[in-house]
Amino acid sequence: MTVQEAGEVRVHLHLVSDSTGETVGLVARAAIAQFEGIGAIEHNWPLVRTNVQVEKVLAMVGRNPGMVLYTLVEPELEKILQEGCRKNSIPCIPVLDHVVDALSAHLGLAVDHKPGRQHELDDQYFKRIEAMQFVLVHDDGQSLFDVHLADVILVGVSRSSKTPTCVYLANRGIKAANVPIVPGHRLPNEVLDARESLVVGLTSNPDRLVQIRRNRLSLLSEDKDTDYADLESVREEINQAKKLFNARGWPVIDISRRSIEETAASIMALYRERLQLD
Repeated sequence: MTVQEAGEVRVHLHLVSDSTGETVGLVARAAIAQFEGIGAIEHNWPLVRTNVQVEKVLAMVGRNPGMVLYTLVEPELEKILQEGCRKNSIPCIPVLDHVVDALSAHLGLAVDHKPGRQHELDDQYFKRIEAMQFVLVHDDGQSLFDVHLADVILVGVSRSSKTPTCVYLANRGIKAANVPIVPGHRLPNEVLDARESLVVGLTSNPDRLVQIRRNRLSLLSEDKDTDYADLESVREEINQAKKLFNARGWPVIDISRRSIEETAASIMALYRERLQLD
């Protein structure tokens, strides 16, 4: 079943998981993004681990017919879901089965059917928690006294996606700090002297940045007619930032047409390269 909304065709997607649902959600969104003019109405079903829960999912699917995507490792639950969808002629797709089966064959090992195994409290999990705590304490130029402990320091003008990029990096276990470039003010010595950290400059297209800043001012009910959102002032602000980045030899990433994920991926590649050189 599809729904027409504001010129966009939207389809019902039922995302079923015996864990947090992150994997099936990422796969579904990546797939739907490949179709122009198509959006999704997501019905998320995390932590589905009993027959009763599967029956509730099937009842909702019956009321809102649409494709079912799932990650279930318990064979009995998978059988109930598949059979219920088959009776109603609903597509029911296991998003990881082909990959897991291929790995099993390649490794010569049987699959250990254990829900949520990728979210176990291992060293990587605690590393991500530590990184997230670091990001929160070192956001927007805070706690400069130990900013040198950061794996990555992001430097850029206001509204250049520094904070969300740092949060994304933290979810990958990277301790990131961000420090704003304020017109007329020198960057703190703690950043300039940070030798062990990878410092990356973020920049953006002036027109795009002005629009973002004006939207921000509107949300705050503040006057838009300031240097903060003036095109010529913003151009000069970005030019001065670029001169600083070049003078320091810092890698620069233009975030104008990049998603947060793409920016973070480029930073992680630079970080891995730096680790290999050290």
